[in-house]
Amino acid sequence: MSQKILVAGSGKSGIAASRMILKTGDEAVLYDSNDALKEDELLGKFEEKDKISVILGELKKEDLKDISFCVISPGIGLDAPFVSVLKEENIPIWSEIQLAYHHAKGKLAAITGTNGKTTTTALTGAILKAYYEHVYIVGNIGIPYTQEALNTTEDSVTVAEVSSFQLETITDFRPEVSAILNITPDHLNRHKTMECYIKVKESITANQTEQDCCVLNYDDPVLRQLGESVKPRTVYFSSRTSLKEGYCMDGDMIIRNQNGIREEIVNIHELKLLGRHNHENVMAAIAIAAELKVPMEVIKKAVCEFQAVEHRIEFVAEKAGVKYYNDSKGTNPDAAIQAVKAMPGATILIAGGYDKNSEYDEWIESFDGKVKYMVLLGQTREKIAECAAKHGFTNVMYAEDMQEAVSVCASYANRGDYVLLSPACASWGMFRCYEERGEIFKECVRSL
Repeated sequence: MSQKILVAGSGKSGIAASRMILKTGDEAVLYDSNDALKEDELLGKFEEKDKISVILGELKKEDLKDISFCVISPGIGLDAPFVSVLKEENIPIWSEIQLAYHHAKGKLAAITGTNGKTTTTALTGAILKAYYEHVYIVGNIGIPYTQEALNTTEDSVTVAEVSSFQLETITDFRPEVSAILNITPDHLNRHKTMECYIKVKESITANQTEQDCCVLNYDDPVLRQLGESVKPRTVYFSSRTSLKEGYCMDGDMIIRNQNGIREEIVNIHELKLLGRHNHENVMAAIAIAAELKVPMEVIKKAVCEFQAVEHRIEFVAEKAGVKYYNDSKGTNPDAAIQAVKAMPGATILIAGGYDKNSEYDEWIESFDGKVKYMVLLGQTREKIAECAAKHGFTNVMYAEDMQEAVSVCASYANRGDYVLLSPACASWGMFRCYEERGEIFKECVRSL
């Protein structure tokens, strides 16, 4: 018997979820609180127009007649006014990944964490593609899980990048392999407290059993403690501690210690990824792939061939002896710290953007003489400048747009310096998304 399902949000995730609902023979009601949208334009995105309807603006109780459940897009917070209407009517709320999981087949690995998710997901996907015939890379990486779920088979493997927003409304979502890379303050404007943010991240393991596996960062005290209480078998990785069991560093070599056997996997100088945080991402990806039965020789080859993900410490160009790097995906202070640490020499930093209620002290302290100048953009520029001054860093300039920021950097940079876009803030306000911000930065650099 077909169901009537409400889909909240008409962005990429909501459209993909609605299309999948129609393909399964169910009826979709697409809802968006933005009443400035055009109903005809939204309906034009679907072939089966007779099985989908659109509601814009306020959601009323009468709109919920015969609705089985609501699929909520990750960009919508659970404090949105219409959510209280759903709760009053006892309508279950599912995330888009929960809906996809309900219909997907084959094995699933799911990766979360504050930073490194996209790189680790892309690298894990590249390793799996070197061994398995049918691999799907989905989730927060930019391809909705619902877009691919119906293509999966019992023989396929899916690797999903999962955000805290997507984990808020899972019910029985259960990956065979989960991974939490790290947990540092982020999205506190949405989750309100660090305790709530941690709890949401940890929920990726909630439905796992003893037959499953959870890959955790041993160097993160929150995750080390979590490893002692979760149901799935725990596999640790560490860039700072020598582990008797798990993946760790021995000098410049990534090794695996397992059942008393030491195995050298890859030297970090063979990798195309810069920085300690990326060595952690590599260890996590290796651990996930190994749990999915990929032979180590296949893993080694794929890891060495992998290039940096776009917008994540991505080399753009060298101009007049100055190297430019795009880290637009560094949308919080901890990610931006890793990018600064990854730069091999004197750096001019472009930063600032939308305020997510972050604190910038640790980030400013991480400059440690390496950052020569900082050029600030966007809503947070005064807040960051004040924090920098408090820590004795006063080489700060403002720019009105990205072109001006890049021009200022070019004029202050000496041969051998590095220019890094790593904003420590979200892109909203000045740009639609971090991808657009990164693309504009790259265009500005190439036109120098």
